Amino acid sequence: MSSAADTAPAAPAAGPGPAAKRDRTHFLYIAVIVAVALGVLVGFAAPDFAKELKPIGTGFVNLIKMMISPIIFCTIVLGVGSVRKAAKVGKVGGLALGYFVVMSFVALAIGLVVGNLVHPGSGMHLTEAVKGVGHAQAQAASEGPVDFVLGIIPTTLVSSFTEGQVLQTLLVALLVGFALQAMGRRGEPVLRGVEHIQRLVFRVLAMIMWAAPVGAFGAMAAVVGETGVDALKALATIMLGFYVTCLLFVLVVLGALTRVVAGVNIFQLLRYLGREFLLILSTSSSESALPRLIAKMEHLGVSRPVVGITVPTGYSFNLDGTMIYLTMASLFIADAMDQPLSIGQQITLLLFMMVASKGAAGVTGAGLATLAGALQSHKPALVDGVGLIVGIDRFMSEARALTNFAGNAVATLLIGTWTGEVDKDRVRLVLAGELPFDERTLLDDAEDAGAGAGVPGQREEGEKELAKA
Repeated sequence: MSSAADTAPAAPAAGPGPAAKRDRTHFLYIAVIVAVALGVLVGFAAPDFAKELKPIGTGFVNLIKMMISPIIFCTIVLGVGSVRKAAKVGKVGGLALGYFVVMSFVALAIGLVVGNLVHPGSGMHLTEAVKGVGHAQAQAASEGPVDFVLGIIPTTLVSSFTEGQVLQTLLVALLVGFALQAMGRRGEPVLRGVEHIQRLVFRVLAMIMWAAPVGAFGAMAAVVGETGVDALKALATIMLGFYVTCLLFVLVVLGALTRVVAGVNIFQLLRYLGREFLLILSTSSSESALPRLIAKMEHLGVSRPVVGITVPTGYSFNLDGTMIYLTMASLFIADAMDQPLSIGQQITLLLFMMVASKGAAGVTGAGLATLAGALQSHKPALVDGVGLIVGIDRFMSEARALTNFAGNAVATLLIGTWTGEVDKDRVRLVLAGELPFDERTLLDDAEDAGAGAGVPGQREEGEKELAKA
C-alpha cells in the first residue's frame, strides 16, 4: 500500500494547469444538460420537426460505437498480456462469470416479485398496427443458441473491428492476449505498441465527446416528438414501476454488496461516475460510456487485468437492468392481453431470456428484440403485445442502460476486491476527490498531464506483483 501513499502527494502537484483544463469539461456536461432540456422542449413544441432530428442523436452514438471495438481490444490485450500466469486470468474471468450469473438471477427474481405485485398491464388495448410491431421485432431476434455461439467467431481476425461485434472483439482480444502472454519478454514490445494505440484511441474519444451536447439534443427531441404525452400517460405505470425497481436494485442490492465486500459507499461511487450516467441518460445506451468506465475504474485503483477482463465481459453477460426489464415487460404484456402466465411459465420464459439476452450489450432496442424473440419461442400469442411498449421503450432503455452500467461498475470493484487487486487507499482518495480523474485524456498520463503523475508507476508495480502471484 506504500504506492498509494506515494501517489497521495501527486494531487497537489498537479498545479493550476490541469485544474483549468478540467474546468472546461464541466462546461461540456453543463451543455449536455441544457441540450437535453432543449430537446424535450422542442419535442413537445414541434414534434414533426423534432422527429427529423433523430439522425443527429444516432450519428453521435455511432461515433462512440466506432471506438468500442479498438478500446475493448486494447484493454483486454493489455490486461491479459501483462499477467504472466494464465491461471490468474482464468480465476478473474471465472469469478466474474459466476458473479454475473448470480446477479442475473437476483435481478430476475426482483423483477418477478414487483411484476406480480403491481400487475401494470391491466386496461391496455391492442390494435392491428401494434400487433405488426411485435412480429417485426420477433423476426429481428430469431437467432437460435447455435447461431449465437457461431456468431462469436469472426470471419477474419480483423473483421470484428469493422463489424462492431463486442463478443467477437472479446474473443480475438483474449486470443491475442494469451499469445502475448506465452511469448514472454518477446511480446513486451507489442504490448507497449498496444498501449500507445490505446492512448491514441482514448484521445480520439475525448475529441468525439465534445459533440455530446449536439447528439443529446437530437436524441431527446426525436424521442419526445415520436412518443408524445398521451402515450407516456397511458404507460406511466410500467415506466414508474420499472424505474423504481431499478433504483431499488442499485441502491439496496448493489449498495449492500459494495459496502459489505469493498467497504465503499454506493453513493460515492455513483457520484464519481456521474458524468457517465449523464452521457447514458442522453444517448440511452450504456455503450457510450464503456470507454470512460474502463479508464475511470483503472484510475479508481482496480488493477488493469481485472478491469480489462471484467468490464468488457460484463457488457455482454452482466445486464441487470435488461433482466429486470424482460421480467416486467413480459408480465405487463401477459396482463394486457388477459393471458396471465403461471409461475412455472414465468420462470421458464425468463430463464430462456437470461440466456438470449447475453451479447445485447447496451444497444438501444436490443432488449425489445430479445423480448419479442423469447415470447415468439415460448408463447407466440403474446408477441402481438410487444407493440404496446414500443412507444416508451426508449425511456425504459435509459433505465436499463443506467442499471447495467452501475452493475458493471460495482462488479469490477467487487471482483478486484475478491482477487486482492484493488488499492483501497487509492479508492478512498479518489472517491474523496483528492485524486481527480484527468478529463482531458481519459488516461492517467504522467507524460502529458501533471495530475496523477506517479499513477503509471503504481500500476506497473501492481502488475509486477500480480505476475509474481
